Amino acid sequence: MNKEFQAQVREAVRDEAALRAALADADIAPMLMVLVQLTGDLAILDEVAPHIHGAWSFLESVPEPLKQKLRDRLVETLQEYAVHDRPPPPLPNADTLQRMMSGGVGQTVPEEYIPLLVEETRLGPEDTRGVHWRHNPAHLPIHAFNVLIVGAGIAGLCMGIRLKEMGIPFEILEKNATVGGTWLENQYPGCAVDTPNHFFSYSFNPNNKWTRHFSQRQEIHRYIEDTFDRYDIRRHVRFGVEVTQAHYDEAAARWRVTFRRADGGEETHSCNALVTAVGQLNRPSIPAIPGLDDFRGPMFHTARWDKSVDLKGKRVAMIGTGASAVQAGPSIAPEVGKLIVFQRTPHWAMNNPNYHKAVSPGNLWCLEHIPYFGKWLRFQLFWAGSDGFHASLQKDPDWPQPEVSLNEANHKMRELITDYVRQELDGDEDLLRKVIPQYPPYGKRMLRDNYWYRMLKRPNVVLETNPVDRITDNAIVVRDGTVHEVDVIILATGFQASKMLAPMDIVGRGGRTIRQAWGDDDPRAYLGITAPGFPNLFMIYGPNTNLAHGGSIIFHHECQVRYICQALREMIEHGYTSLEVRQDVHDAYNHLVDEKCQSMVWTHPGVTSWYKNKQNRVTVTSPWRLLDYWKLTQHFVPEEFRAGKPGHAAMIPGQEREAVVSVEQLTVS
Repeated sequence: MNKEFQAQVREAVRDEAALRAALADADIAPMLMVLVQLTGDLAILDEVAPHIHGAWSFLESVPEPLKQKLRDRLVETLQEYAVHDRPPPPLPNADTLQRMMSGGVGQTVPEEYIPLLVEETRLGPEDTRGVHWRHNPAHLPIHAFNVLIVGAGIAGLCMGIRLKEMGIPFEILEKNATVGGTWLENQYPGCAVDTPNHFFSYSFNPNNKWTRHFSQRQEIHRYIEDTFDRYDIRRHVRFGVEVTQAHYDEAAARWRVTFRRADGGEETHSCNALVTAVGQLNRPSIPAIPGLDDFRGPMFHTARWDKSVDLKGKRVAMIGTGASAVQAGPSIAPEVGKLIVFQRTPHWAMNNPNYHKAVSPGNLWCLEHIPYFGKWLRFQLFWAGSDGFHASLQKDPDWPQPEVSLNEANHKMRELITDYVRQELDGDEDLLRKVIPQYPPYGKRMLRDNYWYRMLKRPNVVLETNPVDRITDNAIVVRDGTVHEVDVIILATGFQASKMLAPMDIVGRGGRTIRQAWGDDDPRAYLGITAPGFPNLFMIYGPNTNLAHGGSIIFHHECQVRYICQALREMIEHGYTSLEVRQDVHDAYNHLVDEKCQSMVWTHPGVTSWYKNKQNRVTVTSPWRLLDYWKLTQHFVPEEFRAGKPGHAAMIPGQEREAVVSVEQLTVS
């Protein structure tokens, strides 16, 4: 660590002109944090912090003379470290870190967040998300244990990396011809991430070379491929095989997993533990519109984009106005002859000035050459896009306008976005009435504006708000009788998010299937990870783990993977053949999830969304703050599980106790 740090410092000061040029172009907040960490000088923090008004880079008004003072001090400090070959400074104590973090984002960062933020940014010397053996691994039957992972996307890759670190044998089964999951399958024009890239990446493998703040799909997929290769995980993947069935063999305490090869043949493998990493946004949802099969022109879902179809000059229908539509629509509008957007309900789309911006050359240089710059940038963006507005999504029972907003903060957000949209539409009040939702912000997924509203003002774009009645061989007919003749239909209609783990046929203890336990659209799991009746089955991105209020899904994946690895460690170190969450623990947790969701925006009576099932129960989205879920998954608790050993159907590790999940334990805000 010392040598790496010292080498980086020497490289940073090797060319002072290059260093100064980069600092003149780089973000000021991470620069400030680096200087304070290297010097311990809180006076400069107190001097600069009043000019930082939020965590986003555009929310600062630091005077240029003060910026230059900061840059000069940092150059001098780096030169001193290089000349004296000084080792990296120790991690500041919690009080100092809280003061630094609060100053760096222009608001108070509560003390309870400090351990999470240190872990997420890797400010400390260790990777605390890695799971280590508590006993000498040479004395453990690690190589007699094996894991099958379904899916080679972001989640499956994370699981594979952590298993490899522990030395646990594993194989990843992937239906596609290469890695990437949803970032491989979604190749529509404009496909991009709506989470800032510098924390939409693994905490253990940050990428300092993102070219944009919100990168396009190609760059995300390249990062995934590079990570597979860097950690040598690709050789553990079997491509072109789709899991069709997984059956739990109670006598052997093993899963028998059947998969279909590309040639149509089938194979069955067995494993001690099965991990599903198939995601929620994996199976396209095709709307049941009368006449859909009668259309004679090209028709495809955004997740199955047909690149062979030339859209230039064509009359194109886009059904849906969600995330993929908001990205794809503005991307194709300039080339098509006419774009007719069929809107069932409008979505909220928020402006972010960085959404279309490239990462500046100065930031790229600092990320590569200046110690801690990337860590503090990751902190800044994590804070900007995580729990800060969680409270604004809670229903205030005394709020006088419950139809359109939830509370004062939520209403201010509504007014802010409405004002922005009005400006984008050049004051077109008729169009504004069509695109402003009547439900509160965040009732559906909050979108990033990809110049969607500007697109609607184009002369070749029509927004149709009458419901679709039927489709003919060459047209879409809406309820008032209007006929829209079209050449191509694009379905931007989302995914079967609530029908989790489908179409796999998963059969657990006693022959009960996952569909019998969940039905078509009512999945439930403890922590979104494991369910009673299905021993040794673990889920990544399971029920109620989607993030709809901020944060990065990769953060959630890392929380889940650590928990699963701890469970597997428990099995191997104690010789358990099975682990199964207790029914009462599972039920108590899901009761809390439902209770919490009832108080949040997603159960607003004016909202229908893919977050909910037909019974209006939220099945997809997590109601917890990121901090809450991190705490819940930080430590595997053996007493919450029933464990089996050879010759024993089931046993309890230690003293069985009542379900430990409680609001107090969660410290839910």
